Amino acid sequence: MRLKRCGVLLLFLLMINGLQLNAQHTVRAIHLEGLKKTKSDYLNRFIDSRVGQLMDTLLLQADVQRLKNLNGIADASFRIDTVGKEAIISFEMKEALTLFPILNFGGVRGNFWYQVGFNDDNWRGRGHKITAFYQNNDGRDNFSIYYKIPQFRRGRWGGSLSIMKWASIEPLFFDDATVFYDYDNFSVGLTGIYTFNRQNTLEFGMTYFVEDYGKNSRHEGIPTPGPQSLEQPKALGKLIYNRNALKYHFFYLEGLDNIASLQTVLNLDDQSWFHIFLNDTRFFKRIEENGNLALRFRAGIATNNDTPFAPFVLDSYVNIRGSGNRIERGTAALILNAEYRHTMFEGDKIAGQVVGFSDIGSWRKPGGELNDLVNGNTLQFFAGGGIRIIHKLAFNAIFRLDYGIDIRDTNRRGVVLGLGQYF
Repeated sequence: MRLKRCGVLLLFLLMINGLQLNAQHTVRAIHLEGLKKTKSDYLNRFIDSRVGQLMDTLLLQADVQRLKNLNGIADASFRIDTVGKEAIISFEMKEALTLFPILNFGGVRGNFWYQVGFNDDNWRGRGHKITAFYQNNDGRDNFSIYYKIPQFRRGRWGGSLSIMKWASIEPLFFDDATVFYDYDNFSVGLTGIYTFNRQNTLEFGMTYFVEDYGKNSRHEGIPTPGPQSLEQPKALGKLIYNRNALKYHFFYLEGLDNIASLQTVLNLDDQSWFHIFLNDTRFFKRIEENGNLALRFRAGIATNNDTPFAPFVLDSYVNIRGSGNRIERGTAALILNAEYRHTMFEGDKIAGQVVGFSDIGSWRKPGGELNDLVNGNTLQFFAGGGIRIIHKLAFNAIFRLDYGIDIRDTNRRGVVLGLGQYF
């Protein structure tokens, strides 16, 4: 017992001595090493340690984590060199490849799509994001141009510009039949971004877009419900609040983030309004060295018009893997996606994971009641597994393949391919 007390006392004295040594060193200089593309003045925004202050190792650890959370930094660490009572801090970084071509494709029964373009999440070395791509979806042509500056210079304000043309074949569900429409949407959007602090941002803006619906040629000569064609110019206002407390270590994630978005849409023809609220919460937990638990809960509600043009869709790409291509629509939705990612191998640049997942969702039918979400008639429950091939030094360069099966009807199943984690 006496020996144990001496050991505890010795440990306490060593801790006190370490704190005293730490407090005795003043930061003389801070160096950023390993940079080729990223600008040092941009990275300095995320480093709270300052020249002339007393060195604080806990603060240095927090600085390193903030650097690792940036899209342009794959990994970071710090080194301390002392000269008398002064300390020289060196942050050693591995930059992530953020400029790469977009070569993406996917497919479920009835729809194969591909996408080509380029993306840079660290354009100009200052954390700007630029994306441009062409996508062929349902055999129709699409394109998108998006540019985002999270913060102008060193201020709290930022902004983004988007131009998009989206064309697809949309199934709309009437009482008597399902009717397929050629859908076209051309939009131009401008947003402002305000950064409260490193974890909280607010985005707000406007988008002008025109929606065109025309019955697909498969219905030619066949009587079907619904209008033959419809054109609707609209204006959209949006407000998005993002709280991000995630910690990155290469492709592993730890922590919580939440995105709450409110959109209101004005139909410029008939002056009617339409409102949508959507909240996404994601939670990640490291399981020992190789495991990563991932959860996403999505809740959405919209103006409950009895219309086939309802905003929330059941789709393999978006929420329920294996379910199919836009097979159901609703005016409210509750979705829980859960998966466990286990790393089977990991090298300096390439890693591989196996994934087990469960996707559960329920919808309110257009014009229906909120109890549609819980009565079981609209419940979708799919489970399955997949693989991930990961390039560790390229941001979000993850090839994904998942196979999902309906738990209640095993005849319903499908393969989903894509780039990046599912969520």
